[in-house]
Amino acid sequence: MASAATAKRPRVMSGMRPTGNLHLGHYVGVLTQWVKYCDTADAFFEIADLHALTTGFADPQAIRDARNSMVVDWLAAGVDPQKSTFYLQSGVPEISELEVLLGMITPISWLERVPTFKGQIEELGSEIATYGFLGYPLLQLCDIAVFRGEFVPVGKDQVAHLEFAREVVRRFNYLYGGGETILVEPKAMLSEFPNVPGIDGRKMSKSYDNVILLSDDEATTTENVRRMVTDPLKVRRNDPGRPEICPVFALWKFVKPQHVGIVERDCRSGALGCVQDKSDLAEALNEFLRPLRERRALFAADTSQVERIIADGTARARELAAETLRDVKRAMKLT
Repeated sequence: MASAATAKRPRVMSGMRPTGNLHLGHYVGVLTQWVKYCDTADAFFEIADLHALTTGFADPQAIRDARNSMVVDWLAAGVDPQKSTFYLQSGVPEISELEVLLGMITPISWLERVPTFKGQIEELGSEIATYGFLGYPLLQLCDIAVFRGEFVPVGKDQVAHLEFAREVVRRFNYLYGGGETILVEPKAMLSEFPNVPGIDGRKMSKSYDNVILLSDDEATTTENVRRMVTDPLKVRRNDPGRPEICPVFALWKFVKPQHVGIVERDCRSGALGCVQDKSDLAEALNEFLRPLRERRALFAADTSQVERIIADGTARARELAAETLRDVKRAMKLT
């Protein structure tokens, strides 16, 4: 659980939905940043199980089963629960109550104009077009606002979500603040989330079934790397390649950046064949992930420790959330 010293730091909130074991894209794109926040911010990391229900409501047991394994991946990546707060979204009912209260002042049109609303319905099907899915951005705001989060790491494509959150907070403070700031307007902490390619060349995603999991063993990782697509014009070993379009080359940048120049030179000249390149990458990737996987095995073997970390963090989160909710209810004349 975070120490008292972190209270002087800017408060940062981020989270993930428990939808299964994490993959290499999560690690290099998000978890490495979280490790840094542990030393630079008062960081809150959410196990967003309520958010997971918006699309996974038909199988709640899968969400429940994924909670601990996801936190094991966080710990294995080096995210420190002594320097941050891990909490379970459903374990902080103040978040849900705040969503009800802010829902009273949030126009439906504001929710409908969030870019991902119609886009995800078109992609995932009309069965997810529920009241909960429509309200997803508002619940997301409450995750932040209930802790008076100051900064939220987002990519450029998520700025619209955060602007919606800021508009709702401004409206609340205008209606009920009486000149005081009751809720904090969260600011975007623009982050570059690298596009980590999967084994089929598309962005690494469990929905594409193209991932390299942090929980995979070395043999599975090696086999997945061997299955990766490469430059379609590099048919024979000595053919010159185009590393700029090759997913294997892209992974070298994350796994062993000091080796990128050599790979690029030999690929373009035809001195390096795809089979050898994949074999070299698999070896380097397993070496890169080995310390993480060793830590993962230790945490996975001690489920009681993982449960305790979640429980302790959730208790601290509830204390802070209760303070915010009291202020909100007082401002709305509900106490």
